[in-house]
Amino acid sequence: MGKGSAFGKTILIGDAFVLREVPAIVSSIPFETECVIERLNDGQGWTMVDNRTEVPGYKDKKKDQQVDSINRILEVMNVDVQKNPIKITYGGSLLAGSGVGASAASCVSLARALNNEFNLNLPIEEINQIGWEGEFAYHGIPSGVDNTASTFGGLILYHIKNGEKTWERINLKAPVEVVLGNSGVTADTSKLDAHVEAQQEKEPDVFKKRLQTVRNQAFEMQKALEDYDLDKVGRIMTANHKILIDMDLSHATLIYLCNMAIELGALGAKVTGGGRGGYMNALTPGKELQDKVASAMENEGYKVIRATIGGS
Repeated sequence: MGKGSAFGKTILIGDAFVLREVPAIVSSIPFETECVIERLNDGQGWTMVDNRTEVPGYKDKKKDQQVDSINRILEVMNVDVQKNPIKITYGGSLLAGSGVGASAASCVSLARALNNEFNLNLPIEEINQIGWEGEFAYHGIPSGVDNTASTFGGLILYHIKNGEKTWERINLKAPVEVVLGNSGVTADTSKLDAHVEAQQEKEPDVFKKRLQTVRNQAFEMQKALEDYDLDKVGRIMTANHKILIDMDLSHATLIYLCNMAIELGALGAKVTGGGRGGYMNALTPGKELQDKVASAMENEGYKVIRATIGGS
């Protein structure tokens, strides 16, 4: 029996523009998808049991993509399930929903479980690459930011430079509490690139200016995090969300949740992930503020994740 696990994530800035070589700041969150591989005594191929808790309808909407992703990972890893039939079981503490890296966590955890069961002895860098390969089924061309956070954990500045994927750790003097509120809307991230491209074609100068603003914001946020200037981090998050709203990359429910969080004392809030659904992220340092914001959302029926960023 092989086992593997992988983190969920939240993106603080850069979400939709990573492939356009805009830096993103991403943090793993202390919730994981777990995968177990069991060899079967008879039959061929693979079967799957998905025990992950989900945003209603998420797993059904992503089913075809998940099948394609699993087949892609098996092919890349040269695992012949016709000769070695397997059962794949998913579980863990990470909620299956848009915006928290659920697809990346499923890919990376599967790669680790297969690596464990078949004694492939692959290094962590190759596990990360396999996770990226699996993400093609979900995202079209994946940037690599989600699987990198899922594989390595921690707080990361991720940047594609001249086509090369690079990342570096951002060290915080202490972890920071955040609240992730779910809109209940499952976004199809594979269609977001086309949406962004249409805006680029329609208003190229405006689009270029927005990307430069986000690029500047990302580097400003990196310094603010390193300086532990959380007020500035929050202001940048909120300003960035305004750009995403203008680009129709947020959602009415996400905007409502962000405004609620800020009114209750959050230092900043924005959509996290590709957008147009999924989660928002509110910066709520301190357990008391985190619980105040999270409880208010829960009282209105929204699913919430209480998490920290910047942990090891």
